[in-house]
Amino acid sequence: MSNSDLCDIDIEVLLFGKWRFDTSKEKISVEFKTDMTYEQIRVQTFISSKPKELLTGNKFNGVWYINDRVLYLNLKSIPKSPFNLQIPLFFKVSFGDILATFGSLFITEKYEVIQINNSKFVIKDGEESIIGTKIINHRAVNL
Repeated sequence: MSNSDLCDIDIEVLLFGKWRFDTSKEKISVEFKTDMTYEQIRVQTFISSKPKELLTGNKFNGVWYINDRVLYLNLKSIPKSPFNLQIPLFFKVSFGDILATFGSLFITEKYEVIQINNSKFVIKDGEESIIGTKIINHRAVNL
């Protein structure tokens, strides 16, 4: 089956697991979970982007889906943000997570899926192609 013959469900199945992406400005690790949530860690390597990392933290959680060969990431929480002050109301609410969830209503990360297989994932963000490599957990092997 050629890569262009893959339907959205095939792409989803290939995505499950951990991936590593390196761009010119950051190193990204994403785990796509079977319940359609993701956990992302972004480490800024470009010095002018470091203030952003200090405000938001480097860990992000959300939901993901594929539609017409486009990967959509909707942010739901930023657990390492200094804005996650606990606000005592009827129950504890994280201010940073509220901002992230509200922001995701207007801003969704979108990436066109160019190529994917069991070990390599190429997506396009605007004009930039980003190559991902599957991270295999060697500890899961039983001897």
